[in-house]
Amino acid sequence: MPTSQRNSQPLSQHTAADQQRPGTVTDRLVEANERYASGFTDPGMDARPVLGVAVVACMDARIDLHEALGLSLGDCHTIRNAGGVVTDDIIRSLTISQRALGTRSVVLIHHTGCGMLDLTEDFRHDLEREVGQRPSWAVEAFRDLDQDVRQSMERVRTSPFLLHTGDVRGFVFDVRTGQLREIDPEIAPEP
Repeated sequence: MPTSQRNSQPLSQHTAADQQRPGTVTDRLVEANERYASGFTDPGMDARPVLGVAVVACMDARIDLHEALGLSLGDCHTIRNAGGVVTDDIIRSLTISQRALGTRSVVLIHHTGCGMLDLTEDFRHDLEREVGQRPSWAVEAFRDLDQDVRQSMERVRTSPFLLHTGDVRGFVFDVRTGQLREIDPEIAPEP
């Protein structure tokens, strides 16, 4: 096992006494980085993903994408946001990934138990009432995981900015089993 991995214990696995220490979570992250950096060796990679793939997924903390997909450092670009929804910023990142850094495939991953299933655009209205300013972004909440994956695949496939739209596949990750279920882009939603 590389030294950098041996010196780094996940913060969530620290003891109760560690959790009671003074300082913020960010302070603990910085301390963990100091331990990591003390054993770090430059892997000699550039920014181009070895496998030529970009993975777009939800930011949910329960999903360890590298472990779930059998990926190693340097294999892919990982782009995450709330819901794994293809927004303008995701298109921006995918465009840079493809045009500047050579990726050709896109994998989209939503998941069961997503917090976006419980939100509505009322979230934006509530924020506006609270802070006095309407957010410039849409919540992009959804009720149907499969249909939202299809919509995300369609957004990628029809973007004029992306060069490679032939290998775009979408999945739902089950947070209880760790299993991916592929979504057929051709199935129309039920009325």
